Amino acid sequence: MNYEILKMEAADGVAVVTVSRPQALNALNTRFFQEMDSLLGEIAERDEIKVVVLTGEGKAFVAGADIAEMVHKTQSEGQAFSIMGQKTFRGLEFLEKPVIAAINGFALGGGLELALACDLRIASAKAKFGQPEVNLGLIPGYAATQRLPRLIGLGNAFFLLMTGEMVGAEDALRMGLVQKVVEPEQLLPTVLALAKTIAAKGPKAVKLVKHVVRVGSLMDFESGCALESEKFGSLFENEGAEGMRAFLEKRAPKWTA
Repeated sequence: MNYEILKMEAADGVAVVTVSRPQALNALNTRFFQEMDSLLGEIAERDEIKVVVLTGEGKAFVAGADIAEMVHKTQSEGQAFSIMGQKTFRGLEFLEKPVIAAINGFALGGGLELALACDLRIASAKAKFGQPEVNLGLIPGYAATQRLPRLIGLGNAFFLLMTGEMVGAEDALRMGLVQKVVEPEQLLPTVLALAKTIAAKGPKAVKLVKHVVRVGSLMDFESGCALESEKFGSLFENEGAEGMRAFLEKRAPKWTA
């Protein structure tokens, strides 16, 4: 696919994907979802990519969905636009490889929903977060009503969803919306260092951590524990065996993809 909105650079096991539509504050449109679907398929096939970093170009991570595209949609077209976005973000959420959001600026509406579909979120001290859909007489369409309460609790989720207010990076950290806040110039170096740390771990183990947490969160506790035991055991005759031998022999493990 010819990418117009998304840019990707890959090195040292880490792919940096940049949403590049700065003139529209990286607003999400149909083209974005088409490109992200295609790029996720490409990333899934490239074994040398261990971790994905997602960020935005300019002063926004993503400032929301493209209102200029949405304003003329009918009820059924609006529902289809929501379903399309949910499908793409579900693909991101269940990509085998860890995804870290490097939130450099505004993460509003669909932009915050994009960040919520990532596994980890690191924010610039200048980042701003919010779900302002109620200001437009709308509600979120890309699963913020489902992901936010699970991530930050009902009270914090209702606050963001019902008031439409923006919060700063420190408040986002307090809520558990992001894992770390750094100065703007340190954002990408910090996230790349984190990505390389994860990329150096057992690749099968990292994939299974994501799988068991994501799938297990949709199960009851006992079923989740059973899934964990199954996947735990599955590593004993391959990657786990190498890791344990390396530990006992006091050497670095030799991972295979």
